[in-house]
Amino acid sequence: MGNCQAADTAGIMIQHTNGKEKKLSYPVSASYVMKMNPGHYVSLLISTTALPAASSGHGGPLRVTRIKLLRPTETLVLGHVYRLITTKEVMKGLMAKKCSKLKREGKVLEDNLEMMKAISSTKLDNEDQVTNMWL
Repeated sequence: MGNCQAADTAGIMIQHTNGKEKKLSYPVSASYVMKMNPGHYVSLLISTTALPAASSGHGGPLRVTRIKLLRPTETLVLGHVYRLITTKEVMKGLMAKKCSKLKREGKVLEDNLEMMKAISSTKLDNEDQVTNMWL
């Protein structure tokens, strides 16, 4: 009589890089977890379900999982799943993001450069016409 299920309440699930999982029953800061696991960052797992496009061959909904890196000052919330990520993986992801941003900006810069060349050549043509009119 009186089987209490209070021990099964929501907790914080932390997934390590080696596949082990650790469950905490109290909120902690991300910096605490990082101190306990040197060389790792804490990320929040965000899972969403998306309906596939009609043209794709998938029959059911797609499950999309994203991660969000946490700042050391943030507190891990009960009921969420967090994953440890190595510093090397974080740096690789940041470099890829920076590289893609530079490529996009490079494309914009190339377009602006071509436009500036076109404008300057038009100005030169107009100046030549004005000069020829006065001669």
